[in-house]
Amino acid sequence: MTGPASKPRLAVLLSGGGRTLLNLQNQITGGNLLASIELVIASKEGIGAERARARNLHTQVIPANIPLATFQKLLQDFAIDFVVLAGYLKMVPVPAEYRGRILNIHPALLPKFGGHGMYGHKVHEAVLAAGEKESGCTVHLVDDLYDTGPILLQLKCPVLPGDTPDTLAARVFEQECIAYPQALRALFAKTRQ
Repeated sequence: MTGPASKPRLAVLLSGGGRTLLNLQNQITGGNLLASIELVIASKEGIGAERARARNLHTQVIPANIPLATFQKLLQDFAIDFVVLAGYLKMVPVPAEYRGRILNIHPALLPKFGGHGMYGHKVHEAVLAAGEKESGCTVHLVDDLYDTGPILLQLKCPVLPGDTPDTLAARVFEQECIAYPQALRALFAKTRQ
């Protein structure tokens, strides 16, 4: 952390529409999450990058996997305390000094329905195909594999008769909007001890 009384400085990485970024920024501006988003890295130009820029957030587009040295330099240049993956679909190198400080949110109850290639509607389709009675989201620390890091928080929601991937995705996203800020607050508090 940059100082004992300072707010944690976040980097948010995204690949899609930026809804999770907007939720976090709304939580910050509403006073429900004491942090600041200092850097947004998008894996492509698109609505997520546009939304970040519209919120006056420093935004960079890096289309390929980010080399470790480049990632470390960006995190150092922006004095980043925590990295938040928000629908980021690339593998992230984990610098040694950021172990335990990079988080991801997954739209299912890990360890089920995780791993390489399991994202977005593919996850919800798999949950429905498996006949699960509940789903939800998982906030976890990022390690060197997809969706295998230590779990920080899970929130659940029912899978309802007649659900489609879209209806289930909407219900899970409602839980994600609660879970991510909650997990971040808990992690901030733990690292201050």
